[in-house]
Amino acid sequence: MNRTVCGGFSGRRFGALVIGRGLAVLAAAALLVPWVQAQGTAGALGGEMAQAWRFLRLEDPAVRYVVWGTLLLGTTCGLLGGFMVVRRMALVGDALSHAVLPGVAVGFLWNMSRDPVAIFVGATIAGLIGTAFVSALTRTTRLKEDAALGLVLASFFAVGLCLLSLIQRLPSAQSAGLSHFLFGQAATIGPEDIRVMAVVAAVVILFVLALYKELVAVAFDAAFARSQGLPAAVVHHAFMFLLAAAVVIALQAVGVVLVSALLVTPAATAYLLTRSLPRLLLYSALLGGAAGLAGAFLSFLGPALPTGPLIVIAASVWFGVAVLFGPREGWCIRLWRRRVGVGRTRRENTLKSMYHVAEVDGFARAGVTLEELAARRRETVEEVRRLGVELRSHGLARLEREVLYFTPEGRRRAGEIVRNHRLWELYLTQSANFAPDHVHDHAENIEHVLGEAVVRELERRLNHARWDPHGRIIPSSSELERPAPLEGGGLR
Repeated sequence: MNRTVCGGFSGRRFGALVIGRGLAVLAAAALLVPWVQAQGTAGALGGEMAQAWRFLRLEDPAVRYVVWGTLLLGTTCGLLGGFMVVRRMALVGDALSHAVLPGVAVGFLWNMSRDPVAIFVGATIAGLIGTAFVSALTRTTRLKEDAALGLVLASFFAVGLCLLSLIQRLPSAQSAGLSHFLFGQAATIGPEDIRVMAVVAAVVILFVLALYKELVAVAFDAAFARSQGLPAAVVHHAFMFLLAAAVVIALQAVGVVLVSALLVTPAATAYLLTRSLPRLLLYSALLGGAAGLAGAFLSFLGPALPTGPLIVIAASVWFGVAVLFGPREGWCIRLWRRRVGVGRTRRENTLKSMYHVAEVDGFARAGVTLEELAARRRETVEEVRRLGVELRSHGLARLEREVLYFTPEGRRRAGEIVRNHRLWELYLTQSANFAPDHVHDHAENIEHVLGEAVVRELERRLNHARWDPHGRIIPSSSELERPAPLEGGGLR
């Protein structure tokens, strides 16, 4: 009979709401631009709306490349980031993002040009070498994984910075802009980059779909996966290869410094929204793609605003919303649940006290005076009157001339609380060998949360006992439905 505070508000609906609201803002901007232009509105607002409309129309090739690039890399990083969060590998993503920098430099030196394929291959190989170093250090030395990750991150990043400094001194003009891999510059994304990103995204999606069961087994218990004959090592190395590839395609948009945030933040947000792994992966991919689009949009609107940091800020905003309003872990939701739970417990305790007072004379009267209830609860009449007003506002009782009367719902709920309390006391004395004078406090805590299924099982185990350890009657289900006696201001 317990009521869910946020009934029906699932993580699926919340994720759709968060993403839908963000897309709705963009759609609203697109709808308002023609009206603004028709009115001849000048100034900053009109310029920003016209800029937004230009972005949404996707007529500019540079805008299309940025949109497709950020969408592909956000979705890919979000999907792989879901497994990273489940496997507690957040630091691995950070180490990978820094370890690939030497590979970027070597890929450029391969043919002295910013060939996306050469840079992709070089950076991916460097990332795999970095993860191999981490694995070797943890296996052959006493270092823990976090220390090994820190060493690889710092050393590979330092080597990459030195190589980039040397490349920048070369007379070749094609080396210009290579430093953008440090902090990202989405405006430099071209058609070749889009093709590489699309291939990586397609391979990642196919890999997850084809080896989903194996990935789940390795993520939660690699030893169990190996005992079942699954190629855990192969799956792990394939995952690390794709993770390195995802890091590389994200470098040009968000840079080495921020790519780990794009891997972790959407997945961490999804982790707060759901406990289902398939939904977590879906939400993480959607939130990553939405963050990419939002960052590209905001960067296009503002003068000289960097796309990479804005993508991470957008992902962080989603995370902040989930932290505050998530249906399971949200701070505001938990505060609201606690507040509602305290109020419900207070009302039910008041109903129970009314039941005890009415029980003294065999329920001969329909109402309980405020003075009797105050004496029972050891409170003042004014305090009890406020409780009576609260019960009345929830349809559990009626307050007339200093007398409280049960409503049918209030009478039933009062009987349920008393029944739960006395059943639990009897269960503790019979099944757990508690002394009868030591069971009251336990029953006080459990009486408000027992569901009907548990109550039915307790009744079955106790052979539908009629008396609690203190000699008081345990109300039966049929008695709970029996109406209270009519009197003056009685039940209507």
